[in-house]
Amino acid sequence: MNKILKTEAMGRLLAILTRHIGIEKAIGMGELYTRVYGKPWLHRINDTRDLRHVITELRNKGVLIGETRSQTGGGYYLARSAHELKMFFDRRKHEAVKKLAMIANMQKIGLPELLGQMQLNLKEGTYGNPEPEE
Repeated sequence: MNKILKTEAMGRLLAILTRHIGIEKAIGMGELYTRVYGKPWLHRINDTRDLRHVITELRNKGVLIGETRSQTGGGYYLARSAHELKMFFDRRKHEAVKKLAMIANMQKIGLPELLGQMQLNLKEGTYGNPEPEE
């Protein structure tokens, strides 16, 4: 996606999400994609990748975009309350810890040891972007 299209997508996404404030008003990925890009997605994972990148970039800029994975109404929304943010943050932290625990198990070390190594690397400034996968 080129820069102009990405900027336009960000603006459209934010405009749409202002009508989806609160978890009960979450908008599904399919509908959100169609409304942002003006066309339906054909492949759920591949076609929505750009939109997920836009959502991530906005989150990294501090926009409080939450998500729910409910079977009956999952999707994206702008968080309305501290409680909604806490639920989102707690779920994301839980997912992160599960991934780190898997890495620790694969390295045959304890999770506290892995976290300590990561903290040390952060303090030393040696923990940056991983090498790209080939």
